Amino acid sequence: MTRPRSTLVSPSDTPYYHCIGRCVRRAFLCGEDPVSGKSFDHRKQRIRDRLALLTEVFAIDVCAYALMSNHYHLVLRIAPEKAAAWTEREVVERWRRLYSGPPCVTRYLDGGVLDATETALLADCLPRWRSRLVDLSWFMRCLNEFIARLANREDGCTGRFWEGRFRSQALLDEQALLTVIAYVDLNPMRAGVAESIEASDFTSGQQRLGELTKPENESSLDRKPALLPFAQALRQPEVDGLPFNLQDYLDLLDTSGRVVHPSKHGAIPETTPRLLSSLGLAPGEWLKSVAELHARFRLFIGAPHRLSLLAERRGWRWIRGQRAAQRLYGHVNE
Repeated sequence: MTRPRSTLVSPSDTPYYHCIGRCVRRAFLCGEDPVSGKSFDHRKQRIRDRLALLTEVFAIDVCAYALMSNHYHLVLRIAPEKAAAWTEREVVERWRRLYSGPPCVTRYLDGGVLDATETALLADCLPRWRSRLVDLSWFMRCLNEFIARLANREDGCTGRFWEGRFRSQALLDEQALLTVIAYVDLNPMRAGVAESIEASDFTSGQQRLGELTKPENESSLDRKPALLPFAQALRQPEVDGLPFNLQDYLDLLDTSGRVVHPSKHGAIPETTPRLLSSLGLAPGEWLKSVAELHARFRLFIGAPHRLSLLAERRGWRWIRGQRAAQRLYGHVNE
């Protein structure tokens, strides 16, 4: 059953969300059309440029991303406390990077004097703009509308480019967050378009590796979104970042990629990756989850008791994914 977005996105439940956008019919987002032979790979950098701009404007952080041929994945964190700390001028300056606003905005930014009507208009706009700049739906709107207009202009057509607005999954705990970030970073390898994290172009996994090595010959034109950093250790509340160690995560990603990729024939290592042990996740079930995420979960991902509590708060009878969560979180204490 389709549910209104307001019941699916609530920063009070979790700030983390997995968002997916998919093209309609045979439309290609960034790949090569096997029928016409036309390549759309040049759009990938344009889309990443847009993501970089939106992360600078919105109080929403990018945790992971993967740009595929006919769809994309994003893992986002909503940060309402950032938007609450902005001054009025910061709100106006950020909004103006996306939209022009009324004429009085230019005069306000130039230090001009506003009359009573303009002052009232600006006072009415400011809280609305502030709330939109921390709104997941507005973030996705600013991304998808840009991509659709770009694609339709290049293709010389009009009409719908996306299947719908976007799909979202709420990530209710750090185990769910880890599973989905790895799922996103491993997407090109599961699709057979890359054989390693280093070769998985236009993904957060490749970007994080590149930022570690910082090649001197990297072009300054290759703009990338600022990724939410990893903490130095698990569960460090004073660190504003993902609650995992980066090296542990990359080790886990490499191990999982070698096991999940269909062209590889290795077995699950005898030694469980350290990050899974710390989180109490079942290794075999975790590997299945990062390969079959959408088949196992739908709108929410988290431990069984978190899914039950959320369903109770919403007044729902159940949430899809309870059995998969029980298998995945078999060793996690409530």
